[in-house]
Amino acid sequence: MRTLSVMWFLLSIFSVSIITSIAAQKTCWDEKYTSVSCHKVFCAPWQRCVDGKCICKLPYQCPRNTTMTVCSEASKRFLNYCQLKSAECANPTHRFASDTCTGTFEISLKNKTGVTTKKTGLVKVKLPKEEQESFVCPETWTIAEANVACRQLGFPQGASTQKLKNVFSDDENRPSDCLQVTCRGLETTLAECTLKKSESNNNKRAAVLCYQETKGCTDNQFTCVNGKCIDLNNTCNGDNDCGDLSDELCCTECSKGFHCKSDICIPQRDRCNGEKDCLSGEDESNCKVAVSRTENSENNENNEERNAVSYNVDKERKFLRNAIPSPSCGIAKEIHASTRVKRIIGGEKAEKNQFPWQVAIKDGNNVNCGGIYIGGCWVLTAAHCVRADQPQKYRIIVELLDRLHYDGNIDSFPVKTVKVHEMYNPSTYENDIALLEVINIYNDPKCMQVDNNLVPACVPWSPHQFKAGETCTVSGWGRAEGLVKVFHLKWGHIKLMNNCTEVYKERFLDKMECAGTYDGSIDACKGDSGGPLVCSDANNAAYVWGIVSWGENCGVAGYPGVYTRVASYFEWLSRNVGRALISKYNI
Repeated sequence: MRTLSVMWFLLSIFSVSIITSIAAQKTCWDEKYTSVSCHKVFCAPWQRCVDGKCICKLPYQCPRNTTMTVCSEASKRFLNYCQLKSAECANPTHRFASDTCTGTFEISLKNKTGVTTKKTGLVKVKLPKEEQESFVCPETWTIAEANVACRQLGFPQGASTQKLKNVFSDDENRPSDCLQVTCRGLETTLAECTLKKSESNNNKRAAVLCYQETKGCTDNQFTCVNGKCIDLNNTCNGDNDCGDLSDELCCTECSKGFHCKSDICIPQRDRCNGEKDCLSGEDESNCKVAVSRTENSENNENNEERNAVSYNVDKERKFLRNAIPSPSCGIAKEIHASTRVKRIIGGEKAEKNQFPWQVAIKDGNNVNCGGIYIGGCWVLTAAHCVRADQPQKYRIIVELLDRLHYDGNIDSFPVKTVKVHEMYNPSTYENDIALLEVINIYNDPKCMQVDNNLVPACVPWSPHQFKAGETCTVSGWGRAEGLVKVFHLKWGHIKLMNNCTEVYKERFLDKMECAGTYDGSIDACKGDSGGPLVCSDANNAAYVWGIVSWGENCGVAGYPGVYTRVASYFEWLSRNVGRALISKYNI
């Protein structure tokens, strides 16, 4: 196993200067990430992720599940909210209006004397089936709600952070009843937000100044992807000031809100709300609100008379998201620790079913490479392990622990097709990735998962799901210290590193990942090629983050292992195996 010098590791991983952080943030901003960048955020139920962008589905591609039928502003009825939103992508007249086609949902701006204005003023809402307009309460009115209101009024860049509340001109005649509005911030109309009737004794009401700027931004301002200028101090605070999220998607830290390890800031109110917003789900881990959430649900049901409308768009949206099928992957069956497992040089011996996605690739009479089961009839491996024109040479062995002592119950599958990446370069190991399709010997839809404990590893769709410093796990039958042969499957924890261009110079290329250990004791070596480097999210789902590819001088300090970064090949994989097989989200 290769070793790393502690000094090199400390310098490359933990010594992050202010200059480096600023440069990294600027590089991220240059990518122009927004609310439709699925490398940073989850797509809505009416969208799917293609090449890093959330694009709208066609209405028939939406789930048919529903909690309510919906109606558009053009009085067209849709089976569910997803179908309406997908139709809205092609025709803005299909904006959501209500759950019925009776009445209209309208908003307007008024000055203090009640005169209608165009871009600034107090917000008034006319609900379907109601004749009177309602003022909006100031307590829950933030830039998120203001952006939605201005978007509905025809200002695509949303609202200015100024004038979010206005004082009444006549306090004595001030109405106490008002409408409490809470939005996620990405809606196109206030009708999609949570609307409740309430009272406020405050002498202020919600107001907006809709953004309409033509000049460029100053040095003290951040230029949103949509062209809006906001104060630099309003970036990375958890609030969607830009309206397109571009101010919250490249943040090494958050001044407010919750910081996701993928370097995005989300509002603190979205922490532990039962809906995953961080790519790895850490915003919904270690939550102690399960009971109170149920209690709140019951209270809401008992107080439905306070709802201003009869529908709940947020509930429908969450229902639709959960209705979209996703593969079951990355969760191994429970392993009971054995006192007989001892620490050995270069890692520990694996137990049965500990790595149920690990397979062995038998080439003739030898096992020279590992592979990763990703579902169906498909195995992922390194391109340098196989030949595209010789599928008959290979068999896939599953549930193998000891290469010398095969269990009589172990399955093996003949290989039908070998697909090596079209741009694989054997001289540089660039694009060192390949797929093996096995013959479905059982003629069963489960293919390789018939009568065994095989579990597919999850396939990452974003290069931001895991980053330098995180601990991941490598496994394989590779050689140990001194190039001693290993027959029992072994594993070890290693850390992801910043790119290795300083170590391998021009040989470390884009789409490669660098990983090693803090103390220099564990790493992949000869014979581990094609095997998995898996990283686990907050729910302990294992993602195949890397494929063991190459390295230099096993056991020599300062030379970490290099892996093929699987997230960079999500589109290639989905084209070959089918998006539905590997898409855990955003399908």
